[in-house]
Parts: sequence; structure tokens; C-alpha cells
Amino acid sequence: MKQIIKSDTYLKDTLKEILENGYYDENPRPKFKCGEPAYSKFITHTIETYDINRGEYPIPTLRPTAIKSGIKEILWIYQQESNSLKLANEMGIFWWDEFNVGDDTIGIAYGEVCRRYDLVNKLLQNLEQNPFGRRHILNLYQEEESVKQDKLGGLNPCFYSTTWSVRKVDDAMYLDVLLNSRSSDYIVAGFINRTQYTALAQMVAGHLTVVTGIVHKVGKLTVITANAHLYLRHIKSAEEILSRESSGEQGSFWLTCDKLFWEYTIDDWQFNLPKTEKLSQVLEIAV
Repeated sequence: MKQIIKSDTYLKDTLKEILENGYYDENPRPKFKCGEPAYSKFITHTIETYDINRGEYPIPTLRPTAIKSGIKEILWIYQQESNSLKLANEMGIFWWDEFNVGDDTIGIAYGEVCRRYDLVNKLLQNLEQNPFGRRHILNLYQEEESVKQDKLGGLNPCFYSTTWSVRKVDDAMYLDVLLNSRSSDYIVAGFINRTQYTALAQMVAGHLTVVTGIVHKVGKLTVITANAHLYLRHIKSAEEILSRESSGEQGSFWLTCDKLFWEYTIDDWQFNLPKTEKLSQVLEIAV
């Protein structure tokens, strides 16, 4: 009997809802490389929850997901706290090149905001010192910087905030993460983002295990998306995904050791990923 893969269910249900009941946008900001406006169909207020501790990883089998590259991006943003495209390229991250604001950076966003406001250090310290507090929020959408970023013509964060909750079960502490997104190009990057923030939670859990001496594990990941959209160019790919059957093979990835947050590298993860078939269409990113 095949295992029910929650990510496959969410993927199909969301794409079906967009195609059957979604709304068309007007005057879209993004454009494709050719200059054509990136028109989309969208739905609002989607919610997905994965219990990572119970093996519910957000890894679909209906299409490939760039998990390793996504984790490298998380290291670039939250560990290196960088906006440098040169560093991103050195780490094997190239999809941000289209968002160059003219100085070989992505502007005042993501890692640069982390650095300016010391967001990661503050989060780690607060989780260590007051784990059951209800103010563990890491917010990339700092209003003053976002206004400046708009003037630069850069991209403001899509997945912009995480809220962290801690609960104790027996002798272990579990980290539950609430991830907020204002906008998600669901078919292209939606599950990259979900696996990325699973990896970030794993890093934070490992760090807290080291500094407190108490085992920390990743619990739930809940993702709230204000606008989940599908570009009209990608409708055939959505229909292709909907025609596929889940393999029933649950993928996973985990850290092989506990380290301080700043010490992790991509080599510290092990992966057990399902076999997936590529889509017929190359999914072009809109900028």
C-alpha cells in the first residue's frame, strides 16, 4: 500500500483550486526575460502544515525540487547574511542574478536585512534564554529598508517572516515554525521554500542543542501564503502534474551532527530523496 505523501496532496489540491477557482490579475509587475508581462491566476490565504518530527517532509514526488540549492540559498541569506551575487554564485546559487539592482547585489533585502538588524543572533539568543516566550519572530520585511529597496527596483522578500514556538515533550524541546509568505510562485518555487525553512529549523535546533545541552528537534512547519499564483505560461505544467500519480515514497533530509548555527555547511546534510520525473516544460522565472 502506497504511503500518502502530504506534499503531493497539497500540490495537487492547490493547483486544482487555482485552475478551477482562481482569479486573474491585472497590470502585473513581474515580466519574463523577453519583456512580456507575467500574467497569473491566483488564490488567497492557503495554509499547509507538515509535522516534520513525524516524517511529513514537504518534498513532493510529482515533480523535482531543488532542495540542495535551496539550502545553499538559506546559508547565503541567514548564515552569511549576504546580498552579494558574487558570493551567491560562488555557493552555486544563480537564480538571483536576474534581480541585480546594478551593483552586483540584490539590494537591501534578505541577508542584508538580517545583517543590519542582527536578526539571527537575536532569535537564537531569545530561544536559548526564554524558550517558551511568545515573541520569537524573525521578520525580513523591515518597513524602512523595504521602502529603500522599492526605490532601488529590487525584490522585497516573498517568504518574509517566521514565528518560532517551543514545546517540551518528555526530555526534548520541539521547535514549531510558522512561515508567512506574501506571494508564492507556487509551481516554480513553492516547495523549494518549504524545504528551505525546514533546513533552517534543523540548523536552529542543532544550535540550541549545542548551547543548552538539551535535545532540540524540529516539530511542525506551517506555511501561510497570502497569494499563491500560477503564471499563465505554466498552466500546461500544472495540468501535467495533476495527471501524475504520487509514488508514495516519502523523501527526507537531516543534519548528521549538531553544531553552532554559523558552522554548518551543505555537507552536514544527508538526503533520502524520491525519484521524480522532470516536467516537459522549462519553468521560466518572472522578474
